[in-house]
Amino acid sequence: MADQLLELRDLAVHFTVGSALRGGVKTLKAVDGVTLDVKPGECLGLVGESGCGKSTLALAIMGLVPPTSGEVSLNGHSLAARDRMETARTVQMVFQDPYASLNPRQTVRRTLADPLRLHGVSDKAEVNERVMDMMAKVGLRPDHADRYPHEFSGGQRQRIGIARALILRPRLVICDEPVSALDVSIRAQIINLLLELKDELGLSYILISHDLGVVEHVSDRVAVMYLGRIVEQGGWQEIFENPRHPYTRALIAAIPDPFHRADALVARSKAHGEIPSALNPPPGCPFNPRCPMKADRCTAEQPVLEAVAPGHDAACHFRDSAAS
Repeated sequence: MADQLLELRDLAVHFTVGSALRGGVKTLKAVDGVTLDVKPGECLGLVGESGCGKSTLALAIMGLVPPTSGEVSLNGHSLAARDRMETARTVQMVFQDPYASLNPRQTVRRTLADPLRLHGVSDKAEVNERVMDMMAKVGLRPDHADRYPHEFSGGQRQRIGIARALILRPRLVICDEPVSALDVSIRAQIINLLLELKDELGLSYILISHDLGVVEHVSDRVAVMYLGRIVEQGGWQEIFENPRHPYTRALIAAIPDPFHRADALVARSKAHGEIPSALNPPPGCPFNPRCPMKADRCTAEQPVLEAVAPGHDAACHFRDSAAS
């Protein structure tokens, strides 16, 4: 559709693991048939446990990992047909670790100026003006420009990372666990900053997180990922108030709730075991080894992502009986 900023169509990213000399070659399906859309000005929350393929999906959208099959389209144009520099001006990423994502030998000024020069902004006055303007937008002072990363706190470093992602004025920003490495007291500040910048600059976000508490606060829509597949997606209110997939309910139950702790503990106990390996996924529904609703059909047939309500899809054989 023309009004979609980002379109993923049956996207798959597979990796070959092992060798013929070491027990044979296996295929790791990090992303396995994902279809998603992001509209202009929208924040899509992408949630799931570690190892479910969220970050690999982000790298495929950035063009940093080649897809095995399927298609990524930005502004209606296939990513495969776009120039890498053009893609960088459309989509950027804020990384999880503010300590590892910055070059320790570059000042803030150079960190923000280099992308501009790389993309053809050669006028020194314009470069300096855009650097100072972006620093102000993320809450940094002018005297911070000539300091190095080690002179800043974790929250300030993440502000620098956000400024670097926005300096080229992209339309889509992928935030890969942007607050998980920060102190609890700083997380709300960074989340509020992202929300303010979204409104001020007209940005779209993909917020990757395993923390549904953060996702609930920020997202317009939520997509739940498990073993490389989307198992449920819909508006944030529908997902949190009427989840149709047992995995989604298990994630919601894991949100700390001091007022209903007993209820949360009961709900959390219904999901058993660890996430299976993507090298050897279980037959049928990938969640069936951990699912409290498991039936014979779940081990024999993989459920399809289908609509349960307008704008709300779930991949569960019991999606209709799971309604609250």
